[in-house]
Amino acid sequence: MGSPRGQFSSRIGFILAASGSAVGLGNIWGFPTNAAENGGGAFVLIYFVLAFCLAYPALMAELIIGRYAKSNISNALQKISDNKATKTVGKVAGLYGITIATLILSFYGIIAGWMIAFFLEPLFTISGLSAVSNWLTHSGELRNLLFCALFILLTVGVIRAGVEQGIEKWSCRLMPSMLILMVALIIYVLFQDGALTGLKIYLVPDFQQISNPKLITSALGQAFFSLSLGVGTMLIYGSYLSPDENLPAMGAIVTIVDTSIAFLAGLLVLPALFVAQQQGLTIYNEAGSLIAGPDLIFQTLPALFQGMGLIGIPVSLVFFCLMTIAALTSSISMLEVPVSYTIENHGINRHSATWLIGGLTFAISTIIILNFDHMFDFIVALTTEYSQPLLGLMLCIFASWVWNRNKLLDEIRKGYPKVEASIFWKIWPGYVRYCCPALILLMFFQTILNS
Repeated sequence: MGSPRGQFSSRIGFILAASGSAVGLGNIWGFPTNAAENGGGAFVLIYFVLAFCLAYPALMAELIIGRYAKSNISNALQKISDNKATKTVGKVAGLYGITIATLILSFYGIIAGWMIAFFLEPLFTISGLSAVSNWLTHSGELRNLLFCALFILLTVGVIRAGVEQGIEKWSCRLMPSMLILMVALIIYVLFQDGALTGLKIYLVPDFQQISNPKLITSALGQAFFSLSLGVGTMLIYGSYLSPDENLPAMGAIVTIVDTSIAFLAGLLVLPALFVAQQQGLTIYNEAGSLIAGPDLIFQTLPALFQGMGLIGIPVSLVFFCLMTIAALTSSISMLEVPVSYTIENHGINRHSATWLIGGLTFAISTIIILNFDHMFDFIVALTTEYSQPLLGLMLCIFASWVWNRNKLLDEIRKGYPKVEASIFWKIWPGYVRYCCPALILLMFFQTILNS
């Protein structure tokens, strides 16, 4: 028999859990370098605008559908459909979303395993075990398998405890810890030589680039993916919300927290890059762009920490602890998507469902690791560049075109009785009906053209 549905016990628990889902590794390594390459402060400004113009409306679609349906994405889309055709499309789209969430977690677990390995490396360096230390920081199938398994076990440990005792409890511990570590690192880095150069590039707007299509497209993509939309993570979190909560306000708070943490990541990473340059490290690639992604995290910054001498050891520990926490807060929401479906549609209890899906995820991760050169980039592109935008588009269509408008209004009204007279209701229904699909399609086709 399936486990009873959980519910967030507090508003802050939901906010931290939803924000933790949105704040991932991409925020920390992607946002800062995107900003530096696209007009600095101009990119930051456009990003904040688009986060509320695109990501927030799409987030609201997921939260409202989730709380109304009190179910996983596949069942939820069927529940708000009123005919056989849309129910079938909703079921297929939901199952595809669950599949994509599982695939994302499969490659995410590999990257997060690297974070754990790099976190442990300074400890073995201090202990004089240089062979182990070297093994931890050099890619290999055995290392990747072991630490991917460890990370997925950590994620399983949180999810199997349920909504209140697992997701909410650990989000309330991990998110404040992550913020404290990030602020501490920011303060330290800003006092290093070269940091002010990075800070200037990040914060001073180049308004000549503000109308640059590349800047707008990059900011649009960052805003959309920043909130982990499309695969049902926010929908399932919405399904655990109390009917008394004001959904527009909750969605706005989550958007503000997520974008603020992305902004803080910029205050850490960009100055750190130019501190590394001051120490003689190369921070630009052959194409003349700032190093980003895995090369930034696993080559440039570790080299910077090593160049700091003894102080580099605790700094490295704190940084990779921060990255591991960011990965874990996102991974627990991704695992919850297929686990909730398994519980609700197949009558399996939470404990068994979590281990089953965790094992399946690790099996997929193993296949990727053993065929890394051929599969890793393909899975990343399939899930994040192509599938997430299309799934986000589908959720907007279901919320605005398929679902009965009066039922949608009644759901929001439960926690916000005066919503009909609010500016939110005057703008959001039409916006999510026309503007969001158009913007998502624009981003999708731009991705195809640039690939």
